[in-house]
Amino acid sequence: MDSIIVKELSKRFGKILAVDKISFSIKKGEIFGLLGPNGAGKSTTLLILATLLKPTSGEALVNGFEVTTDPDKVRESIGIVFQDPSSDELLTGYENLKLHALLYNVELNKIDEKVNNVLRLVDLVKRKNDQVKKYSGGMRRRMELARGLIHEPQILFLDEPTLGLDPQTRAKIWKYIQTMAKKLKMTIILTTHYMEEAESLCDRVAIIDHGKIIALDTPNNLMGKLKGDTVLLRGKNIDVAKIRRLPFVQRIETQGKDIKLTVENSAENLALLLETAGKIECVEVHPPSLNEVFLNYTGREIREENEKGNNW
Repeated sequence: MDSIIVKELSKRFGKILAVDKISFSIKKGEIFGLLGPNGAGKSTTLLILATLLKPTSGEALVNGFEVTTDPDKVRESIGIVFQDPSSDELLTGYENLKLHALLYNVELNKIDEKVNNVLRLVDLVKRKNDQVKKYSGGMRRRMELARGLIHEPQILFLDEPTLGLDPQTRAKIWKYIQTMAKKLKMTIILTTHYMEEAESLCDRVAIIDHGKIIALDTPNNLMGKLKGDTVLLRGKNIDVAKIRRLPFVQRIETQGKDIKLTVENSAENLALLLETAGKIECVEVHPPSLNEVFLNYTGREIREENEKGNNW
């Protein structure tokens, strides 16, 4: 059964086409990622599915309800954690959660039980009576995850759930998300531009760029479609011209003192590559990653950020 069905969905802001006729479906209980750089159309898609933006054209069904004709039914089915903090800093964690429960018409005699349940899930029981302004960034993010779960939604939207967090806190958030998906059996759709986040969390990912979905599959299948490993070479006088003539070298990119290559069948061809390259100080070999997948489809690194652009 599909929790979300999207057909030919588009969203235009003036002359800018932020989402361009995308189509996909998400199974019940699946963790699904929208992967791409800032400005790709990820957040816009999420906001349309959450009924916070109206599409220019196309159709989107969330839990069986169309987002434009049955928005109230959609909202009853979903929880959402926004990219930017949206909790009240002057209220305590407990008060934020209780307020959200009241807004979602959670039964009064069950609010305390549900608040305590989600606080335990995100490990904030001991800090529930502290004002949110005293929380660290990671604690606040966990509290907002708890808030999105308080009414036990069937579908949870996470917009860049770990943006700006340190790697240790980010890993903890991933663990909470996986725990929630398994324990509560909910469908989760998240946007991210972190490669490792998509690889670690998602059952499937849709790579989106310039408003279009350019690839959609499991992370392993997407990486498996690439022929070749990534080889990093470091040295002072690497002969790039000779390397370029090797038939098993598919792509060459210079990164300062490093040369990044995509090499077909590196196990067999690495010795000849090193012999051809000249004096090498360091060599690293990595299997294909989602970053290489994105580079293969778009010709640019997924981590590139358009700092002056809009975060669509």
